[in-house]
Amino acid sequence: MARMEDMEDTAVSFSQGTRMLFYLMSPNETSFAEVEQVPGYVQQATPFFVGMIFLEVLLGWLKTGDLLIKINDGTTSLSAGMMSRLPDLFVRSLEVSSYIYVWNNFHMLELPWDSAWTWWLAFLGVDFGYYWVHRCSHELNILWAAHQVHHSSEYYNLTTALRQSVTQQFASWVFYLPMALIVPPSIFAVHIQFNLLYQFWIHTEFVRDLGPLEWILNTPSHHRVHHGRNRYCIDKNYGGTLIIWDRMFGTFAPEDDKVIYGLTHPINTFDILSVEFEYYVYLWQQFISADGITHKLSVIFNGPGWTPGKPRLGDPEDLPEVTGEEVPHNPQWSSTLQAYVHVQFLLVLVIYNNLFATEHMLSQTTVLLITGYILLTLTTLGYIMDQSPNAALWEMSRCLLMLALHRYGYISAMVPLLALATEVFASLSAIYWALQCFTKLANKQKRH
Repeated sequence: MARMEDMEDTAVSFSQGTRMLFYLMSPNETSFAEVEQVPGYVQQATPFFVGMIFLEVLLGWLKTGDLLIKINDGTTSLSAGMMSRLPDLFVRSLEVSSYIYVWNNFHMLELPWDSAWTWWLAFLGVDFGYYWVHRCSHELNILWAAHQVHHSSEYYNLTTALRQSVTQQFASWVFYLPMALIVPPSIFAVHIQFNLLYQFWIHTEFVRDLGPLEWILNTPSHHRVHHGRNRYCIDKNYGGTLIIWDRMFGTFAPEDDKVIYGLTHPINTFDILSVEFEYYVYLWQQFISADGITHKLSVIFNGPGWTPGKPRLGDPEDLPEVTGEEVPHNPQWSSTLQAYVHVQFLLVLVIYNNLFATEHMLSQTTVLLITGYILLTLTTLGYIMDQSPNAALWEMSRCLLMLALHRYGYISAMVPLLALATEVFASLSAIYWALQCFTKLANKQKRH
């Protein structure tokens, strides 16, 4: 759920922030007459996301002596999450805006917004809608093109929860519209956020079993199965907050063998543009090469495992065998470069958060410039992590742009306490990458 335009983003207490993540807010404190009064709960939860990620890192280090979150994979997951929210700087979430349109023009019954019964009905309705959004995103190739982003990590930790698609909301809104016939938009706007917030904490390996709650709630154990590429994990456990829908519709599988995470055909890249959009390119190529209109439509509307002559969702026997010994894609790179990527990412994260906090006070031109800079930064950091041959040129260009934006006040206004340090760091970075470019050019000329 994206941050919604014109919503209040008031500070929350530690108790409220924690309870938001576990869907433990009461109807009395989260019922509103108008959608404009609904807080941006996802934005408010950001510090709690960060705190829980650091806690998971600390617990992992204490338990294993190793960092469970790799800088390249974790940065890619966070980059995808950042990209998924950037459109909300310019347009309201489609899930909310389409819901409001249907409510304003077609609602048949107006349930009271201040009733606990309405609140709980919306809780069930949103979760039921999410089950079908999620299931269709696995069973329809055109929707899988967006959702595969979330499954592309070969690690399973809290950063994986934030690896979201920038395009998924362009289809998910349809599944919630029946609720708009009776449930007020303000109640929907609360639950669409809480349903997403709940799913953050279940992306962890630290919580093994919740006892009797496993029968009702979606838990880390159930969701680990969903993220697996083992054959028994494929197309299972679609629930958001509740697991009862999977049990009712025959898509439930308990955690059994060791789960190997990621896509059945790993993408092996940290380039955020490839992570977000490469499957669309693949889908287009499959569509063009398919014979006849029937096969072309099947490429779009059948499952991602479908090929001519196979069932609609493909044949599980065609999936690559999982041995349990698979090693996630994690190429070696220097600790100095890892530190560099870490610092640059933290800087752009500060800029990103300040942009969302102040965008109502900025001109559209400024918002566009900073948004473009954020996208460029996330892209070039991906090139560095992929050790792309063109990474030096792209990063040098980005550092020069960073200096220009800083000098004209666009970035310095976003990081006032670090203004001087940021300018020095950007200058030194630009010089370093320029030297890398010249060295590569000289070596290339020598070879010729």
